[in-house]
Amino acid sequence: MSEFKKYRCMECEYIYDEEKGEPDRGYAPGTLWVNLPDDWACPICGAPKDAFNQI
Repeated sequence: MSEFKKYRCMECEYIYDEEKGEPDRGYAPGTLWVNLPDDWACPICGAPKDAFNQI
């Protein structure tokens, strides 16, 4: 199994961690970045997915 990745919001520095997911928002631990919907947005500042960089 591949390693989970992390993605950082360029607007507010929020980090989406695939291993942790976002259970409070309905994304189970292990939810890969590519499996988040296209309209997913940063839970802190509302930035779109294309405002994130893999770290």
